Amino acid sequence: MIRVVTGTPAILLVVLLVGLVAPVAAQTKWQVDLESGLAISGYNNVRIPGNTGTKFSLSRDLDIDQTVFWRARFSRMFDDKHSLSFLIAPLTFNAEGRLEKDLKFAGGEFSANTFVKAKYRFDSYRLTYRYDFYRRDRLRLGIGFTGKIRDAAISVEGGGQKAEKANTGFVPLINFRAEWTISSRFGVLLDGDALAAPQGRAEDVLLALTASTSRNLQFKFGYRLLEGGADNDEVYTFALVNYLVLGATWRF
Repeated sequence: MIRVVTGTPAILLVVLLVGLVAPVAAQTKWQVDLESGLAISGYNNVRIPGNTGTKFSLSRDLDIDQTVFWRARFSRMFDDKHSLSFLIAPLTFNAEGRLEKDLKFAGGEFSANTFVKAKYRFDSYRLTYRYDFYRRDRLRLGIGFTGKIRDAAISVEGGGQKAEKANTGFVPLINFRAEWTISSRFGVLLDGDALAAPQGRAEDVLLALTASTSRNLQFKFGYRLLEGGADNDEVYTFALVNYLVLGATWRF
């Protein structure tokens, strides 16, 4: 959503492979973090091309479905302060409805009163390094850097034609994490990636209650907000997604 850097996917892949095959120190810990739940679309405003297309909303001008989502993060801890993780986070919304006005979208033209089906896909792949700079018995704070590959597409189909705009690009983000331990079993987690620039913005933030059943297994329940977009001659697109999250983290 912010800018595209040529060749970055290959660089991220090399960094990830180096981290995974490097010798494992005695203090190294692995984590598998899984999430699922319900994703609910907030605003989803689109104009493609950004300077000549028709602005419309997938969530207001059409009926957009809620969707069940999943995410998976694989992490490797170093010396209990440094971590390297890889996140897979696919997301797709489907919408449909009858247009109230003429629509120019991605080279296609759809007349008013045409019944259309639309798809919004926003798949995310992220490599994150984080340093936990503050650690006490009940509070742990960390900050880091995330390299995100955004694989996105928006399509509209109806009246015998289909138009689609796909985009794959690299987005640099700041990662942050705060864990507050309320008791031996329960805690509060704030975790996210975010950054804003003239080209656009992106925020993905989780606030959750955690419950540990053992030293190796922790469950979480909370709310995640995903928001952002870009505004340029090629695309105008801003979306907000609300997540109801249920997840588990296994450490080994």
